[in-house]
Amino acid sequence: MALLPVTEALERLLEDAAPSQAESITLMDAADRVLAEPLMALRTQPPFNASAMDGYAARAVDVASVPARLSVIGMAPAGRGFAGTVGPAQAVRIFTGAPLPAGADTIVIQENVRDLGGSSIEVTASTVEGRNIRRLGLDFSNGEVLLEKGRLLDPAALSLAASANHPRVSVVKRPLVAIIATGDELLPPGSDLGPDQIISSNAYGVAAAARSVGARALDLGIAPDRKEAIAALVKKAVGAGADVIVTLGGASVGDHDLVHDVLTGEGMTLDFWKIAMRPGKPLMFGRLGDIRCVGLPGNPVASLVCTQLFLKPLLARLGGRAYRQDMREARLGAAMPANDLRQDYVRAVVKEEAGVLEATPFGIQDSSMLRMLADANGLIVREPFAPPAATGAACSVLMLR
Repeated sequence: MALLPVTEALERLLEDAAPSQAESITLMDAADRVLAEPLMALRTQPPFNASAMDGYAARAVDVASVPARLSVIGMAPAGRGFAGTVGPAQAVRIFTGAPLPAGADTIVIQENVRDLGGSSIEVTASTVEGRNIRRLGLDFSNGEVLLEKGRLLDPAALSLAASANHPRVSVVKRPLVAIIATGDELLPPGSDLGPDQIISSNAYGVAAAARSVGARALDLGIAPDRKEAIAALVKKAVGAGADVIVTLGGASVGDHDLVHDVLTGEGMTLDFWKIAMRPGKPLMFGRLGDIRCVGLPGNPVASLVCTQLFLKPLLARLGGRAYRQDMREARLGAAMPANDLRQDYVRAVVKEEAGVLEATPFGIQDSSMLRMLADANGLIVREPFAPPAATGAACSVLMLR
């Protein structure tokens, strides 16, 4: 199978990927979820003409000229309006959020009033009609669409939904990604290692990346290099209702790379295998019914680079989220040699110098070196067959954080 360009691989991986079914959840549990349908107001806000300040409700004609003496005929605290009517030379003590009494058309703020005693006040600054009043429906009206389908429920959106009287919202179900590591040499962190064993690290980064775009991650552990062991975990992933099965390692061309055979034996239709990129060439993608299967390379850096480029966009789309890679223009902080037929993703440190981004590649780019990836905050993207580039030359950088 020929090497597939990165852009074509991504297009094929995202083809017909759409948000999964909706679910209704409480508003308190809806933070950072995605609306599955438009949210409409179930009430009008404010539901009445309301005072925007503490002060006195009066008639503008009575306070157009100052000083003006008024008689206080009652009180209107928030949550309990004044039942009477404000007449000539009268006022009602009112507090923020309380309904505007009948007959009143302005609010005199308390700072502009002097208490004369005996239910009399003197207004010391004139106030025009409509001042300090929040009109009925100023924010929104009953039946109005407040939030569109696909909106991420951030703090402001959640507060708006609550204000519109929604105790629950319909959101896109978060996609479930089941993660299966493979390899006889792998043991979980905290293990006592034998002379030929290493720690299984990839699942932790993949799970974190999945959660960063709103997906759920199910770590199914490590399968040894036996077809029946891998098949058992694949069946467990299917039984758990996984939307995506991610395998780590075992999808290359070695004698012990069994993932492809197991997945096809379980019914997977292979879409592509091997990408024209570095690191990450042995990336596999196929479909097992409605489940998408992504075979990530075993090398830690290749696994995480492929997660950034392919898995995160896929999971974001399945979860109804917009996702865009953070690509920026920069200049090289060090010269780079010519590239070959694969698109290269070079770990680099990106800094701003005099308002310009400068990306300096690490001298060693071995795909097993996780520390370098942790130290990098960007990947310099070099197109296939790119010529040598001198220090200061323009480059494209995929920002990692």
